[in-house]
Amino acid sequence: MQDGRAPRIKNRAPAAVQITAEQLLRDAQERQESQFRAPKQRVEDFEELHEYRGRKREEFEKRIRQTRSSIKEWLQYANWEASQGEYARARSVFERALDVDPRSVQLWLSYTEMELKGRNVQHARNLFDRAVTLLPRVDQLWYKYVYLEELLGNVPGARQVFERWMAWEPDDKAWQAYIKLEQRYNELDRASAIYERWVAVRPEPRVWVKWGKFEEERGKLDKAREVFQTALEFFGDDEEQIEKAQAVFNAFAKMETRLKEYERARVIYKFALSRLPRSKSGALYAAYTKFEKQHGTRSTLESTVLGKRRIQYEEEVAHDGRNYDVWFDYARLEEGALRDLREEGATGEEEERATNRVREVYERAVAQVPPGGEKRHWRRYIFLWLYYALFEEIETKDYERARQIYETAIRVVPHKQFTFAKLWIMFARFEVRRLNLTAARKILGTAIGMCPKEALFKGYIQLEFDLREFDRVRTLYEKYIEWDPTNSAAWIKYAELETQLEDLARVRAIYELGISQSALSMPELLWKAYIDFETEEGERDKARALYERLVKISGHVKVWISYATFEAEPIPVPRAMRPEAEDDEEAEIPVVDGDAVRARQVFDRAYKDLKSKGLKHERVVLLEIWKAFEEKYGTAEDVVRVQGMMPITSKRRVVDKDTGQTVEDWDIVFADDERESNPTTFKFLQMAHAWKASQAKSGGASATALSGFAAGLGGSGQGSSDGARARVDDDVASSDED
Repeated sequence: MQDGRAPRIKNRAPAAVQITAEQLLRDAQERQESQFRAPKQRVEDFEELHEYRGRKREEFEKRIRQTRSSIKEWLQYANWEASQGEYARARSVFERALDVDPRSVQLWLSYTEMELKGRNVQHARNLFDRAVTLLPRVDQLWYKYVYLEELLGNVPGARQVFERWMAWEPDDKAWQAYIKLEQRYNELDRASAIYERWVAVRPEPRVWVKWGKFEEERGKLDKAREVFQTALEFFGDDEEQIEKAQAVFNAFAKMETRLKEYERARVIYKFALSRLPRSKSGALYAAYTKFEKQHGTRSTLESTVLGKRRIQYEEEVAHDGRNYDVWFDYARLEEGALRDLREEGATGEEEERATNRVREVYERAVAQVPPGGEKRHWRRYIFLWLYYALFEEIETKDYERARQIYETAIRVVPHKQFTFAKLWIMFARFEVRRLNLTAARKILGTAIGMCPKEALFKGYIQLEFDLREFDRVRTLYEKYIEWDPTNSAAWIKYAELETQLEDLARVRAIYELGISQSALSMPELLWKAYIDFETEEGERDKARALYERLVKISGHVKVWISYATFEAEPIPVPRAMRPEAEDDEEAEIPVVDGDAVRARQVFDRAYKDLKSKGLKHERVVLLEIWKAFEEKYGTAEDVVRVQGMMPITSKRRVVDKDTGQTVEDWDIVFADDERESNPTTFKFLQMAHAWKASQAKSGGASATALSGFAAGLGGSGQGSSDGARARVDDDVASSDED
């Protein structure tokens, strides 16, 4: 405590008597000192009262001299005089204050309130008259004045005050207050006249709507219709005025609906919607849709929903005209509406209007040409032209217009930068459907000459193939190959065509010409197709020759595996040896069995070839397939032989050239490689594996695969599992504790 630190509390147990928060607050309240209050003065006689009043007046006069513009001081002075019953003096103070600030609303209200408390009604009337004359734009003064007259039962006087007020054309609340006054005293004709004056002063839709509802509520239905019709005549047929008058149309239609005049309501809605743009009549369409859901038929409801969706699409395309997905949906909507009209048996005029709407949508859509010269911007746009042409061809049967659409679309696309094969092909097929083959060929020929493209060649070839013009198809394939001789798919398709035509000499010539090309996109596909062709024809010698050529060129492990599999599997007999079965197309074709010996020789050649190239991983893949082959076609000794060629995975320590540190690396070690390169190490590894195998047998455990190292010692690894690998460190002698 001496150095200002808090005392150390030794006993932290709770006190026996607990103090609550409520007790603390009560003690604090009781100990507060009472505030100073001025002593009360008792006036015993008139002399003391006169002295007290004089003293107070001197204080007030002194304060208003100091702060003459403070209305608060004037009000306190005047209210004090009124509390003393000195109304004359109070009026004098108020008048003096009004001389200071005659536009103070608070001052006028306090003045009139003082007179009313003193029951000086005439004085209050005079004050309100002066106030509204001086401040005619202050609604509060008018409301107080009218309330006073109505409170006194002077309805003509209140009406007179309202008339003076209406001369100033106040806001809507004042007009409504005047109307409610007349309604309270059941003067409905007067109220209707006030409505008429109100719309003359402020001809807004909401005022017309209120007047119409008032006439409907009091049972004057003809008058209500007359009001709404007058409103519609007032707004006229101008688009902007009709947009403003949507509330009038809506209220008019709802009134007719309440009166069960549904046809009248429908006519009103359609009249308004026909003169309003779709983008500005969303609320009116919503009301019309609700009306049709409740009182309309299926056809009228669908047409209403259709109009509402049109508005949504118009808003979206107005926001982004190049949003082609919206144009697609919009066009489908209009096409669906046209089809529905045809199903319902619409008149020719209605069908023509619907067709024109579809055309209008397509014309507006194709007018939104994509900016820039990038093809990705045009991919969606070009389908608008295609759908437009198909609509004219299929729905309207206007073939000349469809032809013009295709021609216009072709002129729009910048073919020097990019083109769309689908556009050319669909135009050509359109001409084919019109039985104009010359025009179709001319279109595709122009396309290939102007902007050759793979899809164009394929489309043109397919067209001629469908027409069974095989000479033209051959010519097109030749042009196709001249344009892109590196395309393997083109060579294959050309050869397949000749295969179908059974011109085998041409097939082989095409394949030979194709594989002789110096640069091919995917040569393995062409080689495979050539070999498959010879295999299906039953020409094993020719297919074997192709494999030999291919392994010399490529030497890939997959080629060797395919070669060996080919030798092992059966193939059909040559075509000349097949029996004639013209009537039975599904008759089985005789086959020639494969030669496992030749396949084994191919595997052996492949292994040596890959070994000479130093491809270790490819050798592992080959051995796995070779082993599976021997298990299927060979004997147990053949399987053991292949198993003996399996490698092991060895861990070696090498020095990293970049860091100079010794790192561990895994390597695949083959027994034959080790035997040839390091005979001593190979012998040592054989002994280590043999010792490990004997230890495993003596312990009763299953022997693991010892690969080629153990297989060299009397076949100790014959019982090993398929594909197992033994990982041996380079210092295996020390780790085995031999």
